[in-house]
Amino acid sequence: MKKRLLVLPLMVLLTACDNASSPVAYTPEMASFSNEFDFDPLRGPVKSFTQTLVNEQGKETKRVSAKVSAEGCFDQIEMHDLENNTGALLVLDANYYLDGRTQEKRILLQGKCQLAALPSAGITWDTDDNGFVVASHSKTLKVTYRYDAEGYPLGKTSVVDGDTLSIVMTPGHDVRKKMDYTAVSSLNDKTLGKVTQTCEYDKHDNPVSCKLEMVDDSVTPAVTQHYAVKNDIEYY
Repeated sequence: MKKRLLVLPLMVLLTACDNASSPVAYTPEMASFSNEFDFDPLRGPVKSFTQTLVNEQGKETKRVSAKVSAEGCFDQIEMHDLENNTGALLVLDANYYLDGRTQEKRILLQGKCQLAALPSAGITWDTDDNGFVVASHSKTLKVTYRYDAEGYPLGKTSVVDGDTLSIVMTPGHDVRKKMDYTAVSSLNDKTLGKVTQTCEYDKHDNPVSCKLEMVDDSVTPAVTQHYAVKNDIEYY
């Protein structure tokens, strides 16, 4: 799971494939939502999941939960930043995500269930021919996203008020263990920090539990923090 400091980027897949020669790819919805809602992507026929970040004191600091349709659409996604006591619940309704508490329209969708616009913030998302979100922009912000051939998010670059924040994701060499990643963030080419994660996996090549180390180079001396990531996943 990505700590908010690095603005890192969740993914879901439809096809079950336990013993295939190559792992299943990430769907456009899973890859794109993981970028925007800050969670680790998942493969395979995911029905629901809860991803929790736990600090060194054993306290939950962040939690993301979602329900996914058999077609791969996010029917519901709920996010909690427990450190800052903030959260949001989005519920799919036709071509919008509604605020789960007020029922107000929050996010406009394109196609069946991909992100299109956040009208209240003046943000729009662009997709490529395969349905992956490759850019988002508003009057003051421009973000571009990168993926590998399997749809794994390789990071993003954000430009706002002349400043450029870049996040570069390097997945593990084992194609079935891509959540064993390293991520480096930088601001105007100056390194801000580095995150390293290693995980235990289930038969769908999804992480069940992970150890995450974060080094914050934006302060002197640099500060290192350790976290645990727990995934509870239900499959179709």
